Amino acid sequence: MTDPAFVDWFRAAAPYIHAFRGKTFVIAFGGDAMLREDFVDLIHDVNLLNALGVRLVLVHGVRPQVEGRLTARGLDARYVRDLRVTDAEALECVKEAVGTARIEIETLLSLGLPNTPMAGAEIRVAGGNFVTAQPAGVVDGTDLQFTGEVRKVAAAAIRDRLAAGEIVLLSPLGYSPTGEVFNLTLEDVATTTAIALQAEKLVFILDHGDTRDDEGRPVNRLTASQAQKLARELPEGDMRLYLPHAARACKKGVARAHLVSADVDGALLMELFTHAGAGSMVTRQSVENLRPASIDDVGGILALIEPLEEAGILVHRPRELLEQEIDRFFVDDLDGRLVGCVGLYPFPDARAAEMACLAVHPDFQGGGRGEALMDAVEQAAREQGLTRLFVLTTRTAHWFLERGFSQAGPDDLPAARKEMYNWQRRSKVFMKDLRA
Repeated sequence: MTDPAFVDWFRAAAPYIHAFRGKTFVIAFGGDAMLREDFVDLIHDVNLLNALGVRLVLVHGVRPQVEGRLTARGLDARYVRDLRVTDAEALECVKEAVGTARIEIETLLSLGLPNTPMAGAEIRVAGGNFVTAQPAGVVDGTDLQFTGEVRKVAAAAIRDRLAAGEIVLLSPLGYSPTGEVFNLTLEDVATTTAIALQAEKLVFILDHGDTRDDEGRPVNRLTASQAQKLARELPEGDMRLYLPHAARACKKGVARAHLVSADVDGALLMELFTHAGAGSMVTRQSVENLRPASIDDVGGILALIEPLEEAGILVHRPRELLEQEIDRFFVDDLDGRLVGCVGLYPFPDARAAEMACLAVHPDFQGGGRGEALMDAVEQAAREQGLTRLFVLTTRTAHWFLERGFSQAGPDDLPAARKEMYNWQRRSKVFMKDLRA
């Protein structure tokens, strides 16, 4: 017996599977993620990405593990601007925590039990002195000692390991040419590595909280500039911590940066392999583009309007007719997927135009896309010297009334359009004065 939901999902994921093969992803997670009972599920998802041909760099943190070792030694943790003051004793705790964490991660990546997602994986993990660091210096009058910052990443050496089919595992440690070891932040290592590799994606796994703004609203897509602004408005937490780094990565050439919550099972896969995602995506520029349609958009437009035609909301338009009239359409292109469309049919003799086939995919309604498409049609009509915009509808009268249209009748239509009026459908007519 077939599972239609699974089949539909798998088909929808196919373009992403094809696009990601051979691309480099940098995935960063904190030490808290490793303490979770479901951490192995994240490793299983990493294994799946590896099996699909994605080249992976994993960056892990160890903050809670270091805190535990300091406490066991009777030592206090000290921070300046959320950076650890790493003296010699703290550095020993960092080294111990990193060594243990690497072993645990490599152990999980080596699992090959039958009837598990890791069966037959045989993943090889590469590590090494890929990160050159320098001291962070004195901050607010405090010497951070062995706390450092990334100076350089050995991108060519990492690429060699990735090309050999290995997963590269980076720890929050860096080494200086003089033989010193420095404690680094995972976000610095992950971001600088993603930039050095010009990675396709940088992904931060949130240890605490969800990808929401300060009012609890989901944050789905942001430009780098929007991410920086939002970070300043958020309370302390992982979103505020990682957003500036995601923005920096995108501005420096990383194609996409993502933030996903560790609290949502499978969030990493849903974010990467579904159009709606399950977290926050940051890009250098907006991935949404409202533009004139081209012949290549015919299939996408049909997918939007056919369900409405079947429901009797829109009049049926054959593919051949749509191909002939494609230059009259505008589409809302969201990262390569058409999520909205609208047509503009001018009647120059009457200085009027019809807005037709206004449609937004159900998954993307409620975000102002209908208004944006309507605005594009109004602007195009004005540029053609037209003064009236009209629409015929059977179901959405109030939507148009709320947006400046007034109820009219078939007799108010241009003569050529009145001749085509379908008296059986009895569509309501609404007019808008574009001179207002």
